Amino acid sequence: MSATAPKRVTARRAQTRRRLLDAALEVFADEGFGRSTVEQVCERAGYTRGAFYSNFTSLDELFLAMWEERSRRMLADAREALDKVSSQAPEEAMRAVLAAIPVDDAWYRVTAEFTAHALRNPSLRRVMAAREQSILDTLLPFVVEALARTGRRVGNEAALGHALVAVHDGTAVQVLLEPGSEVVRRRREELFMNVLHAYSTPITEEPQ
Repeated sequence: MSATAPKRVTARRAQTRRRLLDAALEVFADEGFGRSTVEQVCERAGYTRGAFYSNFTSLDELFLAMWEERSRRMLADAREALDKVSSQAPEEAMRAVLAAIPVDDAWYRVTAEFTAHALRNPSLRRVMAAREQSILDTLLPFVVEALARTGRRVGNEAALGHALVAVHDGTAVQVLLEPGSEVVRRRREELFMNVLHAYSTPITEEPQ
């Protein structure tokens, strides 16, 4: 009996944490991060405040856990998508990555509001910046590798990473404002391709 008890506790705790994370995303998206409360998250998840505080110390910590989880899934999906690309055309690699990183209305609203919240808190802002950099450091080698397979070399990887983030963040708003527009999505793809070409050169070409 004692040998199996820890597994049941661990499974129960994992389920509680999962329900709190799922409920929080709904509450944050519906109410806005700044107006959301621990009580609202607990009510949506069907738990007490005690269950919340046994898993998280604050809504800030809960959001960061949610963000880390989604980031891991996004990175795994992006890597899998790139691994499946057999074409030597950089356009195919780019489309594969974009498909693996969909523009999500609810998630965009939540992250935009939390970013504004973090900008008012220096310590939280540093945490956000470090995590953003960690995601970029993990994803960028995949992009560089995919470009190499298509015959292109990246000169300044850090600059490419920052440019890709800027394009993603900027065009995500346009996609959400006009969700049915193929023109917007096509221009989004064109902007990504322009950035990839601007920060890379054909491997056959001698670097300057």
